[in-house]
Amino acid sequence: MLLAAGVSRRMGTLKALLDWHGRPLIMHQATALREAGADEVVIVLGHRGDELQARIGSNRDIYEAGQIRCVPNPDYAAGKTTSIIAGLRAIDAGAGERGTILLLNVDQPRSASIIKRVLESHHLNNDRAGNGRLITIPTCEGKGGHPIAVSRVLLPELLAIDEATQGMRAVALRHQESTQRVELGLEELLWDVNTPEQYRAARAGAGLPPLRTTGFP
Repeated sequence: MLLAAGVSRRMGTLKALLDWHGRPLIMHQATALREAGADEVVIVLGHRGDELQARIGSNRDIYEAGQIRCVPNPDYAAGKTTSIIAGLRAIDAGAGERGTILLLNVDQPRSASIIKRVLESHHLNNDRAGNGRLITIPTCEGKGGHPIAVSRVLLPELLAIDEATQGMRAVALRHQESTQRVELGLEELLWDVNTPEQYRAARAGAGLPPLRTTGFP
């Protein structure tokens, strides 16, 4: 699940459309998730959702093939938990409790290789029926990063989260004994481009050229 419903106030421009490796960040993220092994990518849209969906839909090779779906969240202004719930409701219910849900924000640029490592770490401690570790949090030098992998067994609890109880944090606290923190030692796990400064720093960390304009955003 890729959360891309926010307003991007601190950035000053829509984060989903920031350049990352020569394409909009939202497309980089969706493609990276697919290349890492996600069966389907559900993108939750809110602010300027029609514009973003049009941009995603123009990439017919992956969008029309059914590998990527866009889900609107009309309540996005009420907090991130509303976007998580909107995305969860769109997930195929036919898979029952088996499988893994991967949560990632659009402003957390990740490569396919690092997403794959998170998935592999989660599956390493779970059998095919989904038994074992329910939540996997990747870390870098002890700091929790993203994406986070969650067993579908927790879907009913995830659908009940709200802002008042700190959303996903409350679920993780209830299942501390079944949560694993996996040290991968990769700074990329911590990239979060909420501001122009963070965007520049992440680009430098990824080896991307400096922004040409001094007036960004």
